[in-house]
Amino acid sequence: MNKPRLLLCFAFALTLTSPAQEKTAGGFSRPQPGRKFEFPRDHGSHPDFRTEWWYLTGHLDSSSGQRFGFQVTFFRQAGKPGQQLYLAHTAISIPSEQRFLHEERLNREGWDASSALEQLSVKNGNWSLVGTNPLLLTATVKADAALELQLTPEKPMVIFGKDGVSRKGTAPEAASHYLTFPRLGVTGSLRVGTTEHKVTGSAWMDHEFSSSQLDQGQVGWDWASLQLQDGREVMVYRMRRTDGSSDPAGSTFALISKTGTVEHRDLTRFTWTSTQTWTSPRRKATYPIAPRIESAGEVFQLRPLMDDQELGGTITGLAYWEGACDVLNAEGKVIGRAFLELAGYAGDLSRYLRSQ
Repeated sequence: MNKPRLLLCFAFALTLTSPAQEKTAGGFSRPQPGRKFEFPRDHGSHPDFRTEWWYLTGHLDSSSGQRFGFQVTFFRQAGKPGQQLYLAHTAISIPSEQRFLHEERLNREGWDASSALEQLSVKNGNWSLVGTNPLLLTATVKADAALELQLTPEKPMVIFGKDGVSRKGTAPEAASHYLTFPRLGVTGSLRVGTTEHKVTGSAWMDHEFSSSQLDQGQVGWDWASLQLQDGREVMVYRMRRTDGSSDPAGSTFALISKTGTVEHRDLTRFTWTSTQTWTSPRRKATYPIAPRIESAGEVFQLRPLMDDQELGGTITGLAYWEGACDVLNAEGKVIGRAFLELAGYAGDLSRYLRSQ
């Protein structure tokens, strides 16, 4: 994310520390400019940072012509000294049936939950993500659905932010190291109920690690990843303040060219405008599910494949909306596919994510 997704999912308050320190008061690392990343090691776990996530979202097309969206996320957070906690989410969007299947799980580090240090290998129960080229993903949603996917990078990994640090606010701890595979080719299978679908598609993977939290005055965030038909990608997010405005220090628009170079644009160079809302019948929260994003004369209108793509926060109690969308241009023509995340609309995240 270029977004503190794990913080949404773990209801743990972190501690504010003085800006001159490279470590937090709890002894965890802060993202530092100029970090030299080493792979495959940096695809693995970073327990010197408090929080970490491996976040996959994507679109699948079955051989019979049916379309699906999917999200599978693995989170790690340091708990008590020497203890790691692992949360995981899986969600499947089925637009043709207006069904949204999802499951959450939480385990302590041990035989059923872990993350390797020297390579990408994370698991939570029977859910796992292993390897980098290709990545092998296995996940289920209770007895309702099962994913077995092979994901192959079609473009180089990118590093978001300035000098290797992605800012979320003005506070020194409001930052992350943010690594992304912006376009992964997907093949594999998706079982829904008793029906097995052979699928192909495209996915996006974020890997972030930090010891951060919401900055003062922030209440949530909106984030989107766009994969355009012309071979470009966009990652855009805005950190929302208490008055609903975007925080200039914690908002960015990153355009990835066809060749993989990244251009970052600050809030003076893009706009994010709501064009449609949806109110959850469960949480009574109203989400702006169809934003219009404009930058440098280009329009990217996001249109959700279905309105109800809300994860209910079964474990944490913190609901959020994350769903599959089409991308339309100013003329209404579909020019790509996207995933959209809307957090902080179904409750006060600062109660959990900011020290008092």
